[in-house]
Amino acid sequence: MTALDAVREVARELEAAGVPSPRVDAEHLVAHALGATRTGLYVSNGGLSAEAAERLRGLVARRRAREPLAYVLGEWGFRRLTLAVDRRALVPRPETEVVVERCLEALAGLGRPRVLDVGVGSGAIALALVDEHPGVSVVAVDRSRGALALARENLERLEGGDRFAGRVDLVHGDLLAGVAGPFDLVVSNPPYVPAAEYDALQPEIRLYEPYDAVVGEGVWERVAAAARPALRAGGRLVLECGDGQAGVVAAGLQALGYDDVLTTPDLAGRERVVEGTRP
Repeated sequence: MTALDAVREVARELEAAGVPSPRVDAEHLVAHALGATRTGLYVSNGGLSAEAAERLRGLVARRRAREPLAYVLGEWGFRRLTLAVDRRALVPRPETEVVVERCLEALAGLGRPRVLDVGVGSGAIALALVDEHPGVSVVAVDRSRGALALARENLERLEGGDRFAGRVDLVHGDLLAGVAGPFDLVVSNPPYVPAAEYDALQPEIRLYEPYDAVVGEGVWERVAAAARPALRAGGRLVLECGDGQAGVVAAGLQALGYDDVLTTPDLAGRERVVEGTRP
């Protein structure tokens, strides 16, 4: 069986299991089993070895059970980084890349800004900021020790480059408790799915991703209230929110005394990021 034969067969299996993007996922899985790239599948006429076929069967079984593709592969791309991912933290998503864009915009022109990342998870936001802003330092907090361990693993993967050394401080804690400001920017992708909507989520989220990182109501408000005194005057708060929640979050920031409140859509056109400035 050639690699492309395997892609077609795996895609049929995944489609039958209800996987939303069977062909793309099949390419990822076959490439991973072969230690190749997705594009490499289309330039090679070689067949799968017995070992590769066995690896592929195990990967496909996991994806057919609706385990997220990123968890099956063990890593996932986020902006310029490739991060280790597993069930200790959420899979980094494209909409969160927009959060990073807004943070970088707020930090433009600052030589050595200090940032607080509330709910660091896999480390996606914190590490992307350090990767893309040459002077930023980040205090990254999470109440999940498992998530913090995963973020540390990702930091260690990247610390071969001098630009990461000593610039990320990982802290165990709940929201901003025990963290001392002032900060130039506070950023958070808090849990924002209402509990009543949890059972309707796709299996990849409901069966595998950490519940406490998904479900939460009013967490953004707690973050915003605690962030205001932790920000320097003129410092910026940047929050990710759920689809349809931006209006409420924006009004909430204004009620808490933030200025220059604005919302930004994600790549699908949904208002996803809300931000404001401490006067």
